[in-house]
Amino acid sequence: MKTDILLGLQWGDEGKGKIVDVLSPRYDIIARFQGGANAGHTLIFNKQKFVLHLLPSGIFRKNTLNVIGEGVVLDPVTLIEEIKKTEQITGNISEKLLIAEKTNLIIPSHRILDKAYEYKSGKNKIGSTGKGIGPAYTDKISRNAIRIGDINMPDFKEKYNTLKNKHLKILKSINFDFDISEDEKKWFEAAEELKRFKTINGSYFFNKNMKEGKKILAEGAQGTLLDINAGTYPFVTSSSVTSAGVCTGLGIAPDKTGEIYGIFKAYTTRVGNGPFPTELFDDDGEKLQKAGHEYGATTGRKRRCGWLDIPALKYAVQINGVTSLIMTKADVLSEFDTFKVASHYIINGKKTDIFPYSLQNVKPAYKTFKSWNKNIKTAKTKNDLPEEFLQFVNYIEKEVNIPIKIISVGADRKNTLIL
Repeated sequence: MKTDILLGLQWGDEGKGKIVDVLSPRYDIIARFQGGANAGHTLIFNKQKFVLHLLPSGIFRKNTLNVIGEGVVLDPVTLIEEIKKTEQITGNISEKLLIAEKTNLIIPSHRILDKAYEYKSGKNKIGSTGKGIGPAYTDKISRNAIRIGDINMPDFKEKYNTLKNKHLKILKSINFDFDISEDEKKWFEAAEELKRFKTINGSYFFNKNMKEGKKILAEGAQGTLLDINAGTYPFVTSSSVTSAGVCTGLGIAPDKTGEIYGIFKAYTTRVGNGPFPTELFDDDGEKLQKAGHEYGATTGRKRRCGWLDIPALKYAVQINGVTSLIMTKADVLSEFDTFKVASHYIINGKKTDIFPYSLQNVKPAYKTFKSWNKNIKTAKTKNDLPEEFLQFVNYIEKEVNIPIKIISVGADRKNTLIL
């Protein structure tokens, strides 16, 4: 048995949480492999809305084991708050949640550093969520981090103070005022509460379960165009978002990966700064924002909206080795009479479908589609979908050369067509 992967193909917010929740009954284990509390995975069922930041999106399914992998950076305070909210619905989840012992910890001064760096960057800021993600990954790479496995070590407090003092020196050098005394108290209380959850050696755990025939789904956060290597640098996240990141994030070999599900919206959105070729600044952009309820699940910020970008989608499919596509927010385009898709880019007067090093001088070449002007949220099978919609689906499949196997036509888990 191999580990399947589900990840985003745009700038995040593609609807990964909902689809993981829908697919969870097929799997024994759901595992987050990267990112941190900057993720916001929204699940809607039984007329209730849940937003997960660190917990894998299979946590509400009774027979699914959930794992936070070692590629994640974990804030104990955020996780404990999320666990308490979840347990109000599910009851005790200590038997359903495991944490890889090599998972790196975010400490209070990481958050302060994150905010300080953004503040000092002024107009050149990245658009960070301020959750301490970047500074935590920086410490990981520079070999200064502390990990979940350190909590039970006799020198844990000493390691914590060494790391904190390193941060304090940096903050003092840039004259940034702060007070973490209250946050620090909450952090140690949360770190203590985490001891009721079992920690695992990730690599041995996943390989053992694959050998035993268990079905595993790796859940990504953010999206390919935010990947630290493949994304629109420097306006990216700090982790490996792509399918390659699953290997380092869970501790499995490349030949142990199976189906690779790539999720994309029927249009495109982005939160924070950075290039966005198909971004709309007109009534259509505002209409997409309102009809799609495009607000960041983590930050609450309005998402920038634009038409679907085929060159970017092709690039993301290539980077990840996607085997199946999943389209979300298809119902939003029902609000339009016509809509557009960027079929190519125009760069220096030449037409191309290559995603370039820089998007600075890129102009999209659009293809216009007739919409279906029909509510498709009640569709149960492919036969329930309008002809205009199926033409749109067929166009994408032909351009990208990958089949669309799942279509989301509404926010609720029941508004999902598995083709």
